[in-house]
Amino acid sequence: MRIIGGTFKGRKFIPPAKNWPTRPTTDFAKEGLFNILHNRIDFEETIMLDLFGGTGNHSYEFISRGCEDVTYVDKFGECVAFVSKTAKELNIEDKIRIVRSDVFKFLQFNIKQYDYIFAGPPYPLPNLNSIPDEIFKYNTLAVDGLFVLEHNPNHDFKNHVRYVEERNYGTTIFSFFK
Repeated sequence: MRIIGGTFKGRKFIPPAKNWPTRPTTDFAKEGLFNILHNRIDFEETIMLDLFGGTGNHSYEFISRGCEDVTYVDKFGECVAFVSKTAKELNIEDKIRIVRSDVFKFLQFNIKQYDYIFAGPPYPLPNLNSIPDEIFKYNTLAVDGLFVLEHNPNHDFKNHVRYVEERNYGTTIFSFFK
């Protein structure tokens, strides 16, 4: 995996992925998403939340592009340790808050609002379809914020009241909500 834009552009990081419950977003799909976000988000002014953060891939991209307020959430200890180690190596520890927690419990107790939320859950997650409702139930997204959910073709959010659009990159789909 590599960081595709910003001050860390081209930087590669290799997580010890054996036996990890992660499915990192491909560079192809990530590049497509960030081309869209580039025209919609002021990265330097954004307060960002990375749910099911895994390797931290999405968080690093935001920080690389100038975001100074990132919250990363994942419950898998090895992922959290890897992101902590990478944040230290990149000298970005002051820009990322790393939370080891179940995402649904985090949302329930979180009081902060975010301008941009990204969720990249495991595709077989039994309650994946409930993620948009949970985000809006707890007012986690700021009024003019953007929420992007990564999923596969087995999930369809077009009928969700907050759904705006989707973008397809092979079997990776990004659904956008406002």
